[in-house]
Amino acid sequence: MYDLLIQHATVLQVANGILSVLPQHDIAIVDRRIAAIAPEISPGLARETLTADGQLAIPGLINSHAHTAMSLFRGVAEDVPIEEWFNGYIWPLETNLTPEDVYWGTLLGLAEMIEGGVTCVADHYFMMDAIASAVQESGMRALLAWTLFSGADDQQQINTARQFVEQWHGAANDRIRVWMGPHSPYTCTPSLLQRVAQTARELGVGIHIHLSETAAQVAQSIATYGRSPVLVARDAGLFDVPALAAHVAHVSAEDIETLATHGVAVAVTPKTEMKLGIGVAPTLSLRSAGVTVALGSDGAASNNTYDILEAARLLALLEKLRNNDARCMPIDTAFELATVAGARALQWDGIGVLQVGARADLALVQCTTAHTQPLHNPVATLLYSAQSTDVTTVIIDGRIVMRDRVLLTIDKPRVLREVAARVERLTQRQTERRIAVYPELTADT
Repeated sequence: MYDLLIQHATVLQVANGILSVLPQHDIAIVDRRIAAIAPEISPGLARETLTADGQLAIPGLINSHAHTAMSLFRGVAEDVPIEEWFNGYIWPLETNLTPEDVYWGTLLGLAEMIEGGVTCVADHYFMMDAIASAVQESGMRALLAWTLFSGADDQQQINTARQFVEQWHGAANDRIRVWMGPHSPYTCTPSLLQRVAQTARELGVGIHIHLSETAAQVAQSIATYGRSPVLVARDAGLFDVPALAAHVAHVSAEDIETLATHGVAVAVTPKTEMKLGIGVAPTLSLRSAGVTVALGSDGAASNNTYDILEAARLLALLEKLRNNDARCMPIDTAFELATVAGARALQWDGIGVLQVGARADLALVQCTTAHTQPLHNPVATLLYSAQSTDVTTVIIDGRIVMRDRVLLTIDKPRVLREVAARVERLTQRQTERRIAVYPELTADT
């Protein structure tokens, strides 16, 4: 007996970078996994049925780098350079946060992700106990990393992160996994990075870090350490365990070879980098070298949305433009970056795909609106025409978490009220108070 049967869907499958379309197929789910995909499965074999009526059934989208609770600061720092963005706005504002704020901000971001078909997120932030609670309640799948900065309390931070790993790694029927999360080589000393790497090895987990976001960061690293941030991370031992590097916008041929050799995955967040004017990771060069590249949103304070379809669209368009080649990132590749490549980046088997045996993480997308018709090419429609609001139903780990645009695991009206009640206090900005300091960098440091 199947737990859930989805009937009459147009199924999008991706394998080895090639997308295939299966019209009018049924999907059967049992014990949180996909048990069958076939043209017709008897509804009498299922405890519950859901009729798709020709909607696109897609693998759940994977957000490979986010700061979900930063939905609280959406729109507070616009049209400013990255140094001012950090030092003048975000890091002062984040000193106002309490664990309860982070909990409600995370629920707001998770609600947005689910509404956009995202079923898994790699979240990098602090007060992670509150975030884990929100993830557990929402039904989302998440890889969580507690952000660490160098300071007088280095060891205390490591101990806190270690305890978080021990408490939450594998929780919620393995919907929650935990890695270590040093912020970056420009906010963490090599000594701290080495201790984080050692802790990750001891715990058997990976590392999620920001690397080489700007040309100035790279220049400063070379001036200070005689090598790039990528090589600083390598030499600290961060790549001796599974590693996910966010941004990686400014890398040399040696850096790319290092990432490929050590199996480091890259989460590219094109909207943030374009908005801040700092450059976007050389996706094609990284992929050509064998580096796994996946898509992330970054936080809503810099990206404004958690829309992974939008990120895929922006990256595809950017690569075509900067390579002067309309063929360089086809629709299949862009979709792969938002799904199965994300699973590889997070080293999470069985997600990002719709196939028998995979975890039952998927979304249904309605394509009967004016902006999606006629439906000549379902994949092109999804990438270049569909909007996040076209997602109607989302299933995570075999559980329906949104049905017909109604969230079933998150009380959205209450979340909106709780967030609204916090806005005035959270946006009181005292620039002399910061959770960290972004170094005043110049490209010729």
